[in-house]
Amino acid sequence: MLGLVENHSLPRTAAFFDLDKTVIAKSSTLTFSKSFYQGGLINRRAVLRTAYAQFVFLAGGADHDQMERMREYLSALCKGWNVHQVKEIVAETLHDLIDPIIYAEAASLIEEHRAAGRDVVIVSTSGAEVVEPIGELLGADRVVATRMVVGDDGCFTGEVEYYAYGPTKAEAVKELAVSEGYDLARCYAYSDSATDVPMLESVGHPHAVNPDRALRREANARNWPVLVFSRPVSLKQRVPVIKMPPRPALVAAAAVGAAAATAGLVWYASRRRAAASA
Repeated sequence: MLGLVENHSLPRTAAFFDLDKTVIAKSSTLTFSKSFYQGGLINRRAVLRTAYAQFVFLAGGADHDQMERMREYLSALCKGWNVHQVKEIVAETLHDLIDPIIYAEAASLIEEHRAAGRDVVIVSTSGAEVVEPIGELLGADRVVATRMVVGDDGCFTGEVEYYAYGPTKAEAVKELAVSEGYDLARCYAYSDSATDVPMLESVGHPHAVNPDRALRREANARNWPVLVFSRPVSLKQRVPVIKMPPRPALVAAAAVGAAAATAGLVWYASRRRAAASA
């Protein structure tokens, strides 16, 4: 179990989650390949290639060189795609494709962190057009994701504006700590990949989730907790195990309601006594 509800007189805290194979069981970007094919954005050959990339990713995780090749391939693949069309396809297929592959263990962790008063931040190498809707689905407070350059015609140019990968993730976490007032020594982070070691070591509570071999070695050497997530489940089928603590407004409403109920009981009792004496 995680710590108790945060003491809000202290600096704020957050839980930073990698996305692919940490919160969801597949690569978020590659999962939409069939939908992009049906939308006319890619051909059958590209679908087969992304399916193979998904298999490699799931089989053993992608190392630095594989991630670089995947970045170059996807950047070239999406060149000329209309951004509005991409967002529409993601919005239309999000629940069918992503909802069923969210790890139940990750969903429970997110609920626990939110119940403890911590912000939840998704930090992913996948593109913002995919990650931001998934973050909204998960109830994340913030999202850090790769951003592609968009031309004046509303289409991707094939160039990368911001690449959320490796040390860049750690830099984003530290920048958020400054802008949002997070105390990183009391923050949490979760990832499956050794490429995220810089992000993990930037917080006081790092966790390796379904780690690749390199991250498992690193976690064992540093005594980081190793978590195994294995139960993808639809959010619609889950009953939250942790309820959010009452917000101040809800506490006030409950107090007013209790006072009104008490007053009503007092009034009713006095009327009964008056009727009996009459």
